Amino acid sequence: METKLLRIAELAKTQPKMKFTSLAHLLNEQSLTQCHHGLPNRKATGVNGTTKEQYSENLEENITDLVNRLKSKSYRPVPVRRMYIPKLNSDKKRPLGIPEHEDKIVQKGITKILNTIYENDFLDCSFGFRPNRNCHDALKILNLYIEKRAVSYVVDVDIKGFFDNVDHGWMMEFLKLRIADPNLLRIISRFLKGGYMEEGKKYKTDNGTPQGGVISPILANVYLHYVLDLWFEKVVRKQCKGQAYIVRYADDFVCCFQHKSEAQQFFHSLKLRLKKFNLEIAEDKTKIISFGRFAEHNAKRDRNSKPDTFDFLGFTHYCGKSKQGKFRVKRKSSRKKVQGKLKECKEWLKNNRNKDIHVIMDRFKRSLTGYYNYYCMTDNIQTVNNFKEKLENLLFKWLNRRSQRKSFTWEKFNLFLNKYPLPSPRIKVNIYELREEISYIL
Repeated sequence: METKLLRIAELAKTQPKMKFTSLAHLLNEQSLTQCHHGLPNRKATGVNGTTKEQYSENLEENITDLVNRLKSKSYRPVPVRRMYIPKLNSDKKRPLGIPEHEDKIVQKGITKILNTIYENDFLDCSFGFRPNRNCHDALKILNLYIEKRAVSYVVDVDIKGFFDNVDHGWMMEFLKLRIADPNLLRIISRFLKGGYMEEGKKYKTDNGTPQGGVISPILANVYLHYVLDLWFEKVVRKQCKGQAYIVRYADDFVCCFQHKSEAQQFFHSLKLRLKKFNLEIAEDKTKIISFGRFAEHNAKRDRNSKPDTFDFLGFTHYCGKSKQGKFRVKRKSSRKKVQGKLKECKEWLKNNRNKDIHVIMDRFKRSLTGYYNYYCMTDNIQTVNNFKEKLENLLFKWLNRRSQRKSFTWEKFNLFLNKYPLPSPRIKVNIYELREEISYIL
């Protein structure tokens, strides 16, 4: 399959308007077996409760039966199991769909095919769920645009319930621009229309992508590639007299403009553009702000003490200065993200404070290591240090509630931390260091 995918990638790159007519045959025994082995272990199960380990017991027979159903067009995805996860700092909950293991296998196979075709079509402004691109790359490019280009205004946009409102009709029309294989399109359509199970009852899905499914990220990227990226590149930028840039990670994106009037015109046009494709912006989370090397001057002119800030990918961006007194974009961990993480740690400690101390400290060491890998970026070490101190305060509070008698004084607790030290933060990501894979964008 890998050889065939390389050939497809080559054709997709050299012939941007080519439609691929034969793709479903790539979902064969060998490729689907690879997809099965490539799926993570010990994940939540779907409606039927089949785990990866159980599916592996008769793997050859199961895969053969799956391929036969795909070929005879009798394969139909099982409705996903709907569950809800808490939204950060909110009483609301976010819906999540968990597919059956067999459906995950097929989704992973289709995702490989779609990635091979569309990776050559996606624009450089898109960073979400793509090979060799991540959140830090998006932040680095955004930082460079604001610091080195003529950017004075930022449009911070939030699409309201994107994954729940993707229009199936438009999605299939977008896919047909590159795919003319009716068999593959039929399978994708069945995933979109597969529905979900909640409290033993099946519900239809007339719009939205199966959030939580393996195939969701690539479908979201395809949708926004045509709805947003191409429109911004081919229409918006050409209409602007000044400079204009967009940085998008999945459904989160920030647009930068040189002139305020063009930022305002884009904001108005964006509402109409999204409405055409059954999407809308969250008015309370979307704003146009003065941001850049002239932001401080504009803030004083408008009688504001400081320039506005905006959040993107877990960081609050604000205007600062270098040691030489020159303008710099700086960033710190978003207060909302910090509070959400501390709340999560508090709840875990509250419910697990009587576990073995080695288990507790090992859990927080691993948690902090992952936190540092993402948030230990240029200018953000002090904020991360503050987070670590607050976490230590939580440990002191809840370890003292393991019994009616207090376990620690602060002096003893510091001795305890010397014996079971938590990792200290240090810069993991240099905001000015661009990898070769993305440096060509500039």
